Amino acid sequence: MSKFFPDMYQKSIYDIDYKKLKHSGIKCILFDLDNTCVPFHENEGNDSLKKLFNKLTKMKFKVIIFSNSPERRLKKFSNLRVEYNSSSKKPLSRSFYKILNKYNFKKEEVCIIGDQLFTDIYGGNKVGIRTCLVEPITDVDFFLTRFSRIFENRLFKKFEKKGMLKKGKYYD
Repeated sequence: MSKFFPDMYQKSIYDIDYKKLKHSGIKCILFDLDNTCVPFHENEGNDSLKKLFNKLTKMKFKVIIFSNSPERRLKKFSNLRVEYNSSSKKPLSRSFYKILNKYNFKKEEVCIIGDQLFTDIYGGNKVGIRTCLVEPITDVDFFLTRFSRIFENRLFKKFEKKGMLKKGKYYD
């Protein structure tokens, strides 16, 4: 069960203390796209997201959109001016290691931020990088994601019963 437990839990990507991440040694942030950065049906980044990514780049973070979506979808987000890794197949480890090796990052220098316990958090924890769970932007999910949300909600209830993690009670 600990493989599904996030290191951090925040309401949104805009509530994360990025200075604290920087001071803890994080150099690269992997952002899930759908329902983490934008609603899954949108096809471009909004001004708030552009400003955030620009700010993080100025803070010398390597910012990468790390998504299970295909390349044709991620190309639509070129206005964000960050790199992307498409078809990541989270929670499988291969794409995580690809990023670590490509940019020569140590595990403790990378953080993944996402809205799903079974893909983003589990994948990041399996590899040993920092994980941050955020609330989904909308209740509308990709067809397959709707099924994993059922199991995710059950897991949240187990975490809550053990006093480990409660929806809406954020921490870093």
